Amino acid sequence: MTLDRHITLAHGNGGRFMHDLIDGIFARHLANPSLNVTLDAAPLCPIPSMETLITTDGFTVKPLEFPGGDIGSLAVNGTVNDLAVSGAEPRYLTLSAISEEGLETEQLDRIVQSLAEAARKACVQVVAGDTKVVPRGEGGGLYLVTTGVGQRAPGCGLGIAAIRKNDVILVSGPVGDHGIAVMLARGEFELTGTVSSDCAAVTPFTLPIATNPAVRFMRDPTRGGLATVAHEIAQATLMDVHLSELRIPVRDTVRSVCEILGYDPYYLACEGRVVAVVAADAAEGILAAWRALPGGVDACAIGRLRKGQGRVILKTAIGGHRLLDELEDDPLPRIC
Repeated sequence: MTLDRHITLAHGNGGRFMHDLIDGIFARHLANPSLNVTLDAAPLCPIPSMETLITTDGFTVKPLEFPGGDIGSLAVNGTVNDLAVSGAEPRYLTLSAISEEGLETEQLDRIVQSLAEAARKACVQVVAGDTKVVPRGEGGGLYLVTTGVGQRAPGCGLGIAAIRKNDVILVSGPVGDHGIAVMLARGEFELTGTVSSDCAAVTPFTLPIATNPAVRFMRDPTRGGLATVAHEIAQATLMDVHLSELRIPVRDTVRSVCEILGYDPYYLACEGRVVAVVAADAAEGILAAWRALPGGVDACAIGRLRKGQGRVILKTAIGGHRLLDELEDDPLPRIC
């Protein structure tokens, strides 16, 4: 089977060209025992004693490929991570791919191959999907929409309501990598750097602690970054979130780019990090376990919950304090 060099409207018309596209790219890379492209719906086999969780997400990143990932791996990991920080073990994904007329078939093939590899690494199966094509100029090359299904132990106590005064805030690694990697890949500011996206599944960090009663809450700091997660916690609990600038891990290259362009790394998206709120007496043990994992060496306790008024307060490197405001503008659109 030989595919055209570029996606055409005929690849979305339900006929031979569409079937060739599905068989030649999607089915070839995503093949697994649960995927049957001749069916309109996929039967699942959940574990009866577990709670089933479902999440959905859309991805519009520009450029489609960037250091450390692409829209395919991003779609898998972004969906898997929403389940993971909810205490679930991700199991299944569905995928809707909306291609723009003119997209290079070779690039689509690379992206779907990357998506399939990310799914295998995350131990999830793509069980159903759909393809559409929009006319040239009406899309961003490729949009992906996913739904994820996972399962967790019944009675999981994770949630903002479980947070208590004096709880400690942990982060599993450096923040801001993804946002800066995508921004540099656009080449808009004539800057160069070696920053790679942190795009990865966070299940190695979440699954071992998901049923630990000392773990109150977990979130992946995607759009809006660490600061937005901190505001979510502060507003829901009406406690003050105290963060330490000296303890928040930020790579030197990320910090330098932020200083040049006026960005704040605490508001930039991550795609492979976990923010967790845990009981104070459990923090060091969880950090030790995280630091022993690949990619976890920079895990750190970065703050604490205090009685207050729902503010996010950053202790600066020189010992002062400043309020981190809630994000209003979008500093880097289309990064996830």
